Amino acid sequence: MSTAHDDARSDSHRDLAALEAEAARLGLGLDEVTRDRFAHYLTLMEVWRDRAGLTALTDPAAVQRRLFGESLALLVALRSGGVVAAGEPSTVVDVGAGAGFPGVPMRIVDPSLRLTLVESHGRRARFLETAVDELGLDDIEVVTARAEEAGRDPAYRERFDVAVARALAPLPVLVEYLLPLVRPSGVMAGPKGSGAARELGEAAAAIEALGGCAEEPVPLSLPEGAALQRVIVVRRCGELPERFPRRPGIPAKRPLR
Repeated sequence: MSTAHDDARSDSHRDLAALEAEAARLGLGLDEVTRDRFAHYLTLMEVWRDRAGLTALTDPAAVQRRLFGESLALLVALRSGGVVAAGEPSTVVDVGAGAGFPGVPMRIVDPSLRLTLVESHGRRARFLETAVDELGLDDIEVVTARAEEAGRDPAYRERFDVAVARALAPLPVLVEYLLPLVRPSGVMAGPKGSGAARELGEAAAAIEALGGCAEEPVPLSLPEGAALQRVIVVRRCGELPERFPRRPGIPAKRPLR
């Protein structure tokens, strides 16, 4: 049976054309170390995909375009929106990280990001621990916890410059997951589709309740033909009430309206 260690021997020969095309389109350069890390990341995902339920995607090129590429597009959007600056240290938390998207590709490309991955699913968290170890990204912290638990933990509450999440929850729920992790004047950010404006309206009460201020959404640069997405940006501009986040499961069951 093939193992991650055995498969890693052929990583340097993997076809990363789809990823390289996306990086070039986004204006990002990939050096040899970066390419090697992405190649091994791809191999690790293939080894762990079924046992940890990482993704339904099986085509390596699709993984590169959809998962790696869209994560890098978010990094570029955050830079263009002034949320992070290339090469300047920022603390970032990726909530509901799953297989590591968008956080791990962002960190591979920008080593100045200080990344924490929050994942409640035990097998996915173990995959993330394995990945950050084998990719040589030892400064990444993996936290096995629900978002609501992390938001109440003094080690993580109001500690991050940026909180991100990909396809995790409707915006009123996402606000309660992410804003408690963000320091005053920090930002939560999440890609949303064509209904972004509607979701912002639906989340207005939650944003206000948790001391946030919605900013202008930032366009997400995706390949031609991909569905339009924008990055919702909410800044911590007020006090975070002690009662938020509510108990695990309550934000999803009873979103703030």
